[in-house]
Amino acid sequence: SATAAKDVLGVESHTGPKEPPPPVLNVEKHVGFLLHHLKCLPTPYASQESNRITLLYFVLSSLDVLGAIDKVDKAPIIEWVYALQLLSCSKDPEKNTGLTGWRGSLSIGAPYNPTGEAKHECVPHDRSHIAMVYTALCVLALLEDDFSRVNRKGVIAGLRTLQQENGSFAPTAGGSESDMRFVYCAFAISTLLNDWSGVNVDRAIEYILSSQSYESSIGQGPSQEGHGGSTYCAVAALQLAGKLDLLPRHGELVEWCVNRQSHGFNGRCNKDADTCYSFWVGGTLQMLTADASSLIDYQLCTSFTFCCEGKETGGFAKVPGNPPDVLHTYYSLCGISILDPRYQLAELHVPLSITKRAHTHLMNNIWK
Repeated sequence: SATAAKDVLGVESHTGPKEPPPPVLNVEKHVGFLLHHLKCLPTPYASQESNRITLLYFVLSSLDVLGAIDKVDKAPIIEWVYALQLLSCSKDPEKNTGLTGWRGSLSIGAPYNPTGEAKHECVPHDRSHIAMVYTALCVLALLEDDFSRVNRKGVIAGLRTLQQENGSFAPTAGGSESDMRFVYCAFAISTLLNDWSGVNVDRAIEYILSSQSYESSIGQGPSQEGHGGSTYCAVAALQLAGKLDLLPRHGELVEWCVNRQSHGFNGRCNKDADTCYSFWVGGTLQMLTADASSLIDYQLCTSFTFCCEGKETGGFAKVPGNPPDVLHTYYSLCGISILDPRYQLAELHVPLSITKRAHTHLMNNIWK
């Protein structure tokens, strides 16, 4: 560190290198990038039509981290979110029991119905997706909705349908993959609704613990390679359930996370850095230690993130040279918020991946 001394004129001076100023975060440009995507998605997003509500979650969550959520017109967005809610069939509610919740868009041809009341017959093959339920509820929390039109009974019934014998969850009914991502979604949904009756928690925790690898990181399932994304999902799920103390080898897992940094963070050994892992790995460190920035070189991580910034357009990309997108913009901002104390971004509730402002709304208005 620099030391103070007096020169020959008796004037106090400082020796040693000066810390360079942090990169400037152009909030206005990033807000403009996000608001543009809120109004019109560029062509490369066409393949993500069925995930449209998750894209909305990335946009609104990014705006909230930047302190700009009030720049959006909340009421019509809330109506649109409720229109994506998959309700029971109006004439025969038992016809799609366990299939209700949220779909990602109306592309399947379902009628527009934001009322929260079943008014239409079922559309063939129309089923909820657990990740869309999670992001829909997060969006409603971000927009300070009162959850009055959420079909809680239907969402919880859907969770029961999706849990597998081994404790994991499938994303949608009728046969699909099942892994740690969807265990996290189930735990997050249960937290957001303050209702755990749709989850066999003990069985799910057994699945999580059985998925810890020899490196102490956690894979998508038993005997699978540990990965930054699935490790976050597992640790966050345990944190939400109040069971993080059940996870063995905390110290070894912290070391594994710290070793994911090269300049930015990667998701597993011998892989390149990617901006989103500043959240997946940084957030895991924050849940395990409560002081992640003291364990890593946060200046180096932020430097990598800004190498991925869209200088002309705003937004952040996965790696330098790629075009920015809303997913990597959100997780880049999250990484800065969690790891770099030089920036005054909104604080995160890391296990739910929403701001503490949105979490406070849940505590004061939804869970009371």
